[in-house]
Amino acid sequence: MIRVEALTKTFTTGRGAQRTVVQAVRGVSFTAPDGAITALLGPNGAGKTTTLRMISTLVKPDSGTAMVGDADVVRDEQRVRAELGVLSDARGLYTRLTARENIRYYGELRGLGGAALEARISSLANLLEFEPLLERRTEGFSTGEKLKVSLARALVHDPKHVLLDEPTNGLDVVSARALRRMLLRLKESGKCLVFSSHVMQEVEALCERVVVVAKGQTMHEGTVAELKARTGKDSLEDAFVELAFGQGV
Repeated sequence: MIRVEALTKTFTTGRGAQRTVVQAVRGVSFTAPDGAITALLGPNGAGKTTTLRMISTLVKPDSGTAMVGDADVVRDEQRVRAELGVLSDARGLYTRLTARENIRYYGELRGLGGAALEARISSLANLLEFEPLLERRTEGFSTGEKLKVSLARALVHDPKHVLLDEPTNGLDVVSARALRRMLLRLKESGKCLVFSSHVMQEVEALCERVVVVAKGQTMHEGTVAELKARTGKDSLEDAFVELAFGQGV
């Protein structure tokens, strides 16, 4: 389970007269249970990515708390990182390495090795349907192929909790369908999954819980049915627009 309570984060850029203060997150709270997919749904600039970065220990919160299992993201950074698999908005791969070598490198950083690591790589390649790519250098891979390798890299240590920042961004229909199948398999195995998305159909098809974030704050948390009931709307898109932006938009 991931529990987030009143997270805030402010960034300052520039100096003197050019100094700019941006409050990226000003009060995000939600709970993501195990064996479920929880969506962070919000417009650009809502604070979704910054929230995910705070949960993954890449950015320290100014205030508030976030727990990954029973590990605090500030006090227990190493434990949090051991329990997390993170697919960030940056899909960077080492292009001179093969897909297998990219995944193996991250597995070794996680303390894995030998036959067990190779078996894990083969299992993930089978699950994500990219076995023919394993021995190819990743230079020239398509967006979907890069995503599959990046996801395998994030899952190589079999983490209990998985964070995904707009995972289907730039994917074709076939690759997006394959990713959705993978997320459902992870959910069925008891993982706690949190992902951000702009795609309403995707959220409605996959997610047990939805957290609507706007202007750096949690506007609503609940099931898709609860969001619709609260706003009296028939579609998730209409419910989201009203919750995120207010009536009359």
